[in-house]
Amino acid sequence: MTEIAISIKDRFSELGIEIPIEDIEERLDKLANKFKVPMDEAKRSVVNYFLKEHDIARSDFYTSQDYGESPIVNVIDITEDGKWVSVRVKITQIWDNDHESISQVGLAGDETGTIKFTKWVGAELPDMEEGKCYLITNVVSKEWNGRINIDLNKTSSIKEIEGEIEVVQSMIGSESPQVNITDINENGKWVSIRGKVTQIWDNDHESISQVGLVGDETGTIKFTKWIGAELPDMEEGKCYLITNVVSKEWNGRINIDLNKTSSIEEIDEEIDVRISNVTFTGVLVDIQSGSGLIKRCPECNRSLTKGACTEHGKVDGVYDLRIKAVLDDGVITQDALLNRELTENIGEITLDDAIAMAADALDQAVVLDLLKAKLIGKYYTAIGPKMERYILVNSIDQESQVDSALIDSLLAEVEVA
Repeated sequence: MTEIAISIKDRFSELGIEIPIEDIEERLDKLANKFKVPMDEAKRSVVNYFLKEHDIARSDFYTSQDYGESPIVNVIDITEDGKWVSVRVKITQIWDNDHESISQVGLAGDETGTIKFTKWVGAELPDMEEGKCYLITNVVSKEWNGRINIDLNKTSSIKEIEGEIEVVQSMIGSESPQVNITDINENGKWVSIRGKVTQIWDNDHESISQVGLVGDETGTIKFTKWIGAELPDMEEGKCYLITNVVSKEWNGRINIDLNKTSSIEEIDEEIDVRISNVTFTGVLVDIQSGSGLIKRCPECNRSLTKGACTEHGKVDGVYDLRIKAVLDDGVITQDALLNRELTENIGEITLDDAIAMAADALDQAVVLDLLKAKLIGKYYTAIGPKMERYILVNSIDQESQVDSALIDSLLAEVEVA
């Protein structure tokens, strides 16, 4: 202990700060013997105490192997909370992040496994890139939701290294528990689910492979599968076991993200999905672009833009009908998405009719013009689950007469205003 105290004193002396050896030994003794803190951690705690007391930056103090560089370990060996280590890793994924205190967050791995990392803005460290390899020194392990992660801070350093690291795609720590969808209600939880894909949404984000809804007997949740995850596509109406997904809060809702540690396994069973619907009544005031007769990719069902799919490039598209409607109840507007069947019903037009119209006019836009002429200005009641900005309409009915009580209420509000 005396030897450690002397080394701490000497290092502070090099920085022009004289600390009595007795003060250092007293703090080391209390931490190591009274509170049973491991000596390495006791040493670090004492150093940090005097750094703060004398307003010295940690980066100024930790400049040598003796004081700054924690031992290089394999990812699989990072199993305890609060350990200082260094790692040689490849960055396998950088996640989208809108936390003002976080600079980067994602996954790093080596030949033994992968681990989540968080680089804090206050660390003032350079950004890393997916697919590149780094020596990252002086990170601290942190347990969160039963998993061990690593944090990069002001004492950490990042150095890009040559060569290739073959990453084992398995998260360090316990297997994510399988839960019901209704139980996914916290940000940052690692879970596995058994669910049925009820809807795949159109998506033109260059980093997203698939986005949509998955559900079980307890409810539904939005999922996002990132291109970097390199996972197979899922299909509407099929059931899957999806392991190692992470929950993410966005705009007040909890979603799940599939990443490189996730897996997708189709299962041979039927899941009765519980869907919570909302009801909205209002006048249809607009039908947005991207409605009417459209073409979809035969591989992933995305709508095409100028004959191209964002995932599969130029393809021979498959015709479909849809309406992206805007309803207004006099107080708020609500976007609503209608599939082919509902579009055919309220638009009184079949898909074959729409294709023939477009062929005659040499313009698909004639179908959108027809729908606007028929539907805008009429009152409808739409029912379906609400996800993000859209009601995903399951049923829609035209109101034969306007609700007089609603009119009286709106007129009263106008008079008060």
